[in-house]
Amino acid sequence: MRVMVMFDLPVITTEQRREYTRFRKYLLKNGFVMMQESIYTKLALNTTVSRGIIDGVRKNTPTEGLVQMLTITEKQYSKMEFLVGEEQKEILQSDERLVIL
Repeated sequence: MRVMVMFDLPVITTEQRREYTRFRKYLLKNGFVMMQESIYTKLALNTTVSRGIIDGVRKNTPTEGLVQMLTITEKQYSKMEFLVGEEQKEILQSDERLVIL
């Protein structure tokens, strides 16, 4: 499964920029990978793990702006069509993918 986070946050004031940066750093620190600007995804082993990921994002969401989350299966994700540009192959096919819990 994948958890996809899409957001549109205001960055007009200094405080809003600070909140945007804090939220983005939270996503990166917790294993999210940027697909596009303001769209991040993270792999989840099962529904229980995805709920935990969603709860964590919910707790760290800024008070202003729009944050949306979507959980999709790997099969659905693999059917993504690239209309402009080309697919980026940044998947690690080595022991670096190993996660020890």
